[in-house]
Amino acid sequence: MKYCKSLSKYTRFKTRVVKVGNLGIGGDNPIAIQSMTVTDTMDTIATVEESIRMIEAGCELVRITTPSKKEAENLQNIKDELRKRGYNTPIVADIHFTPNAAEIAARIVEKVRINPGNYADKKKFEELEYTDESYIAELERIKEKFTPLVRICKEYGTAMRIGTNHGSLSDRILSRYGDTPKGMVESAMEFLRICQDEDYHDIVLSMKASNTRVMVQAYRLLVAEMIKERMDYPLHLGVTEAGEGEDGRIKSAVGIGTLLADGIGDTIRVSLTEAPEYEVPVAQDLLKHFEGIEEHDSIEKISKNPLHSFDYKRRETNEVLNIGGGNVPIVMADFCLKDKIFPASFFALGSNYSVPLDKWHITDTAADYVFVGNHDVDFEVPGTLGIIYNYNKWQEHKKGYPFLTVSEYLEELDFSDKLNVVYVCLSDLNEKLLARLKTDATAVLLIDTYNRNGVSEQRRMFTKLMNEGVKTPVVIGRAYGNLSEEQLQLSASSDFGALLLDGLGDGIFIAAENCGSDQSVNSLAFGILQASRTRISKTEYISCPSCGRTLFDLQETTAKIRKVTDHLKGVKIGIMGCIVNGPGEMADADYGYVGTGPGKITLYKEQTVVEKNIPEAEAVTALINLIKEHGDWVEEN
Repeated sequence: MKYCKSLSKYTRFKTRVVKVGNLGIGGDNPIAIQSMTVTDTMDTIATVEESIRMIEAGCELVRITTPSKKEAENLQNIKDELRKRGYNTPIVADIHFTPNAAEIAARIVEKVRINPGNYADKKKFEELEYTDESYIAELERIKEKFTPLVRICKEYGTAMRIGTNHGSLSDRILSRYGDTPKGMVESAMEFLRICQDEDYHDIVLSMKASNTRVMVQAYRLLVAEMIKERMDYPLHLGVTEAGEGEDGRIKSAVGIGTLLADGIGDTIRVSLTEAPEYEVPVAQDLLKHFEGIEEHDSIEKISKNPLHSFDYKRRETNEVLNIGGGNVPIVMADFCLKDKIFPASFFALGSNYSVPLDKWHITDTAADYVFVGNHDVDFEVPGTLGIIYNYNKWQEHKKGYPFLTVSEYLEELDFSDKLNVVYVCLSDLNEKLLARLKTDATAVLLIDTYNRNGVSEQRRMFTKLMNEGVKTPVVIGRAYGNLSEEQLQLSASSDFGALLLDGLGDGIFIAAENCGSDQSVNSLAFGILQASRTRISKTEYISCPSCGRTLFDLQETTAKIRKVTDHLKGVKIGIMGCIVNGPGEMADADYGYVGTGPGKITLYKEQTVVEKNIPEAEAVTALINLIKEHGDWVEEN
């Protein structure tokens, strides 16, 4: 199966143009940015004013939650007021569970979004057996319920997004496909085929998930299926429930950036647990990273593709110390440009020295190695931290491990008998080097690129190693300069995430000159590994971005929960504003905190309700008690 024209040459997946009001999505149109209001849809003025803030920030599509008929009818008032104030930005009605609301909205706004698992299908989290006959009967029932909306959209020239969300799959889909990217694709395709039967094609598709690995695989499978069936519908990209702050930005960039690098995507939303107007600049900066990518230097074609693009499989490598093999990817920090290195320098890397106790305290986000270049490190360092020197400096004292150019490595000089880091670009991967690597149990490659399409060039390096049977571990390296801290987060997350999600890389090395503090770069490295599900070093929060359905202050509540749980390494907590984004969207969370009524919270263990309608004032304490009951609580140091 193919999901893009080439793995070595950037080519945007060419889709048909779908008109949403005055906005063209797909084709050669620029990638459009959208966001979603968080106001009560019945509050016309509040929704209009928030929409204006979003539009003035650069939002090109405004999505508004539409849970019932009354909200659908009020969309007319919102639209009229926006037009009266001179704003013609298209409006999207966000529909869950209520076909009658969708049918009203489709006559008013420019686009409706429906979720197949929540629209006409059944979602009761029941394990059901479906025969072929009963399965087909359900499809016929869905067709009967869905077709009226299709016909209204066709009549009024209204576009539609068929948006499948991981965790919102119907019991019927789950019974046949399981909770899988394949199930997500099939869920959308069933609704798409109904649209085609009605000769209706003003459709945009999405495959959103909180798990970046699932999200990327689902989109790739969808594109592969469309290619197979000669379809070309535009694609909306997003990582749902990405969270807030650094974590939300990194997670969004890992998922969306991976697909943008593949040439996939016609419209995007960065879903953050923040005011919607703050989402838009983040999306703009993410797109900025890909400006001019089509003009990249040529990269040798990948004629034999050994990658697992639709299911995760990590590249098989040798184990060199704690790098490669079954080890989690390492983090290598860059200190080579420092004026001088002190014990306090390592505080930023998660290694804290106590003078009174004369010992190092190592955090869960402590770097594993640090490259110091030609510096002297003349003090005791943490036993868990490996120091890497330029080869000539290493020769002086034989401490730590050497960093070698390819020419130094091939000269058969005096090396470490434990670990030798070899700096390699694509042009260095010749027959002599590959042959040497096959017989060396101490070598680790640090790969680099200066190609505008660095992801594809580094991917080409991996495929060459794999096709030649070279199992040397690889640390992915990228250099950045003079970027803001947020731009670095977005750019690096896109570059590294795209490779990590394909099972490539035994570590990461971010060289970031004038891009923020050492601490922020180290935190970014661990954040990328966490977002790509390759190394878990902290608590993960699956937090919805808020909308008009939200039943509590998401930002305040997320901050409150984070404050008391952020030491629970590896625990995933879903914080959902309403039942729509409840058990479904936090599909792989360990614990769930879900708004189920004004001032009422329901707690979940995975997808099972544990306690209903807890007063909000007591809910965080109840959540802590639930975590304790299941043995996942540890006391903070």
